[in-house]
Amino acid sequence: MQFFVFILAYPLLWLISILPFPLFYFLSDCIYLIVYYIIGYRKQTVRANIALALPHLSTAERLRIEKKSYHHLCDMFLEMVKTMTISAREMDKRFVVKNLEVLKEYEKKGKSIIILASHYASWEWLMTVNAKTTFNCIATYKRVSNKYFDELVRNIRSKYGTELVVTRDTIPLIAKNQREQKMCMYGLASDQSPRLDRIFHWHEFMGVNVPVHTGAEMLARKYDLSVVFVKVKKVKRGFYEATFVPISDDPKSEPEFKITHDFIHEVEKQILEAPEYYFWTHKRWKHRETQSH
Repeated sequence: MQFFVFILAYPLLWLISILPFPLFYFLSDCIYLIVYYIIGYRKQTVRANIALALPHLSTAERLRIEKKSYHHLCDMFLEMVKTMTISAREMDKRFVVKNLEVLKEYEKKGKSIIILASHYASWEWLMTVNAKTTFNCIATYKRVSNKYFDELVRNIRSKYGTELVVTRDTIPLIAKNQREQKMCMYGLASDQSPRLDRIFHWHEFMGVNVPVHTGAEMLARKYDLSVVFVKVKKVKRGFYEATFVPISDDPKSEPEFKITHDFIHEVEKQILEAPEYYFWTHKRWKHRETQSH
């Protein structure tokens, strides 16, 4: 059944990927109308998250952000599909790295780094950065239940040289690469809610005390990896800019949880600048603190 579903869907996805951009985004607008007004995909979750994180805004302002976030969500899903056939030249025009020299400096030092990203703007097209560096680029991801679609996602995300690994394989791979002295760049999106059995630290995120991921900081300390935040800005529809913000070059000397806190602060600044481009459908605040710890 999985294969049957895949062979029915794949030709449609390919046809979507070759559409000229005006038709491509018209299709996204049509999908938005279905997802938002007919299906109402996670609308209550999105509404509750925005109200919790942005209580200073009026109901009308939050509703505008809500609708824009769904528009962007549809754009981003289709942009992942577009990656199947988009040319490198076109991608270079649409996803611009503003300060690639930051990565070049780490290349000169011969030191592996962790790139911390958030689910904001375009984390899919962020994979194109890998074609601009000599690092071995590795990103964690969550498997798709349909093995054929999982392979398609892996192919799309590895188009620019990224090696994808599931979370449980990340630590053994880093240890192996360090032993073999491979210069690597590890991409981690660490702004979502950790599992209950993996909560080690709580911190305010958008004014709400929640459990936060500390794995990136732990790995940076253990393996002496520099930590860099990548800020992605949506310039206009279909166009993005990425800026690298160094967080720590000496993680072992940092106070405990400082790297984690600095990352969260950068994500918050991003969201407050343009909240409509955040991934509000995730239940990020489901484990928020209701009493003192």
